[in-house]
Amino acid sequence: MSSSFIADLRSAIRISSPAGLGLFPLGVALGLLVIQAGLPWWVAPALSVAAYAGSAEFILVGLMTAGTSLTTIAVTTALVNFRHVFYAFSFPLHAVRSALGKTYAMYALTDEAYALTAASDRQWRSRELLFTQAALQSYWVLGGLVGVAIAQVLPFELAGMDFALCALFITLALDACRTPRNAASAALGALCFLGAMWLAPDSTLFVAMTAFGLMLMVAIIARRAR
Repeated sequence: MSSSFIADLRSAIRISSPAGLGLFPLGVALGLLVIQAGLPWWVAPALSVAAYAGSAEFILVGLMTAGTSLTTIAVTTALVNFRHVFYAFSFPLHAVRSALGKTYAMYALTDEAYALTAASDRQWRSRELLFTQAALQSYWVLGGLVGVAIAQVLPFELAGMDFALCALFITLALDACRTPRNAASAALGALCFLGAMWLAPDSTLFVAMTAFGLMLMVAIIARRAR
């Protein structure tokens, strides 16, 4: 094993560990939620590999439990993860040399991976970037497995784990409101949600996210046209 391989691995672990410490407990919550919902234990790691999108995975558990149609599941997942399309514009994919590596880098492009690359002006090495993304996914998958294991041995029934991600988003939204630049987007999202609850109470999430996405696109186009 070459010294550059070890150096890239160590660098990836060091870079990913702060975000990983946040991913791990959320993964645990997902594992607990899977068991709470009455699904087989393997659903947690399966979602973490097949979907690998934290917010979407929490939503998918609820949709699977409710027996939602595949079309609704596909559309909801696409809307929840649509923001990743914009991540690709500034993500350092050019640093990855191999076609297989590029495929994994695109697959593993999560909020955390994007945040780590966007917050740094470092010149990423191909292996270092891929190791960082793999480390982030490892935190998530391992957290889910730990959550499943904990749920299996607890002597009491769990309740309310489906609120874990909602609580995180509420915290992030409140933090965003402190910045004037983000307050307008947060207010717009709230208006879309309230409007969707009034106009389409049976499809609140779908309508609210669609309206919010369209309004953001209009705002971006209008800003660039100035």
